[in-house]
Amino acid sequence: MPILDQYGNPIQPGTARPDLREVAAVSIRDRYSSYPSNGLNPQRLARILREADDGDIYRQMELFEEMEEKDAHLFSQMQIRKNAVLGKEWEILPYSSEPADVNIAKFVGDILYNLTDLDDAFLDLLDGIGKGYATSEIMWDIRDGKAVPVELKWRHQKKFTFDQLDNLRLITDEAPVNGIEIPANKFAIHRYKARSGHPSRAGVYRVCAWMYLFKNYTIKDWVAFAEVYGMPLRVGKYDTGAPAAEKEALMQAVMQLGVDAAAIISKNTEIQFVEAVKNSGGDNLYKVLAEFCNGEMSKAILGNTLTSDTGSGSGSYALGKVHGDVRQDILEGDCKSLAKTVGRDIIRPIVLFNFGPAAVTRLPYLKHHYEPPEDTKQAAEVYKTLAETGLPIGTEHAYEKFGIPKPEPGKEVLIPWAQRYPPMQPMVNKCHMIPFEAPQQLPPVIAGQRSVDYLADQTLAAGLPIMTALMAPILKLLQEASTLEELEDKLIAAYPDMDTGELEDLLARAMFVADLYGRVSANG
Repeated sequence: MPILDQYGNPIQPGTARPDLREVAAVSIRDRYSSYPSNGLNPQRLARILREADDGDIYRQMELFEEMEEKDAHLFSQMQIRKNAVLGKEWEILPYSSEPADVNIAKFVGDILYNLTDLDDAFLDLLDGIGKGYATSEIMWDIRDGKAVPVELKWRHQKKFTFDQLDNLRLITDEAPVNGIEIPANKFAIHRYKARSGHPSRAGVYRVCAWMYLFKNYTIKDWVAFAEVYGMPLRVGKYDTGAPAAEKEALMQAVMQLGVDAAAIISKNTEIQFVEAVKNSGGDNLYKVLAEFCNGEMSKAILGNTLTSDTGSGSGSYALGKVHGDVRQDILEGDCKSLAKTVGRDIIRPIVLFNFGPAAVTRLPYLKHHYEPPEDTKQAAEVYKTLAETGLPIGTEHAYEKFGIPKPEPGKEVLIPWAQRYPPMQPMVNKCHMIPFEAPQQLPPVIAGQRSVDYLADQTLAAGLPIMTALMAPILKLLQEASTLEELEDKLIAAYPDMDTGELEDLLARAMFVADLYGRVSANG
């Protein structure tokens, strides 16, 4: 089946095609280790590191693997660093907003989002942080005329070597010493450069190797000390001139006490239990040295010690925040480095095989969302202040800034309390005084109604200043309250202080006049 381009047309011969073979298949040799950490001492460690400097990284990579297995602190710190990257959301973004670039980004994104165990593949590539580099073989397949990666298989670092020019080469059964040139567009190679120099010396574990060795010595001596300290010394005494058989029986009895805690001896022999001298105070030297080694490894891996070991020191919260900022820098560096590897070794071949060589100049890219969470409350205060000063702020920008989806037309939206229930507006402008006309100049019915309207308008006009002063504190409470319950409590508290005497007097006078007018009208 021919490989098609983005428009469904067959790619012409001569265009790059994926290698569908499994080049670095796992062999029996890969499954076994020489365990270089057994009997590790400074001389042996130095030899292993010098071998790696000469390009033979086989034993160094085996040692680094054992360091992760045997040192729980080293393992946990590296897991923290790797998971900090894996825990971030990511997306594939187009090179530009042009339709062609957007279509390429969508094509690549669909492939990566549906790639099986992609997070595991990222974890395998992040193994390069400790060891200097990590490799995964890309298993290509042709599906529906498209070249797609179906799996990323992790390959052990000891399957590779460096030549005299520091180029990485793949070791095979046919070339077990110098290796072969790595096929193009077949491997994702994530290099981590902790410092400048030879690639075999770039990993973080290279820095931790000596602390790992010293800690191993410390733990070994500590265990030996605990064994002696925890069990009393057994001393057997024999009489001068005791025969050899009696001495042998006494030694056997002492040895059995160490295992079975029971023995049979003659009356002429004596066994004493002498306890070791207990620590009279101060820090345990072995513990101090082990914690020092742990702290140095934490600095190398995480860039700090307070966020990993807080039980033994008296670190402050403020200093811990500073260390956290440094770790944010390391996180951003790891995310950018991984994105660079994915873009170069995975995204670029996908675009090359499916869209042709011309498209690789406008590659989509992987973006991790590693930015620390922003204090939205403080940002909201800034935006409020800017809006009150009259600075125009686009609503689209505000929605994007605070991550709020724009409401769809016709959907119910939140409205502030003051806008939902606006304060009472003064009614002075709404009071249109009706000029008084003498009743005898109008028909009786109309004259009577006009007189009543005039009386009502006069009463309303006289009552407006009273009502405004009376309602002022209530309107203030209405604007300040955030819930109906809060408003109810404040109104109950404010009610005893409200003076309604002037309003009651006005209403009483108005009702008295209305009563008199009614009586006059009724009597003709």
